[in-house]
Amino acid sequence: MSAVTFDTHAYVKKLRAVGFSEEQAEVQAETLSSLINDQLATKQDLRELEERLMYRLTLRMGGMVIASVSIVATVVKIMQ
Repeated sequence: MSAVTFDTHAYVKKLRAVGFSEEQAEVQAETLSSLINDQLATKQDLRELEERLMYRLTLRMGGMVIASVSIVATVVKIMQ
């Protein structure tokens, strides 16, 4: 997964401005930064997922076409 930019220093300053202690603000910023970087998907992540899914679907469809052609060819051969 790609990293998302999150300014922890600015976030800590905002928390301190509304009454959080330094320790509370730092823990909050670290936790939120970790969640953002580890859990959120970026546009690039979604594009990569879409590409993988399209590849898998293409392979499956190709396999189904080959199987269908083989079945039809076998049926035609048997009926002759």
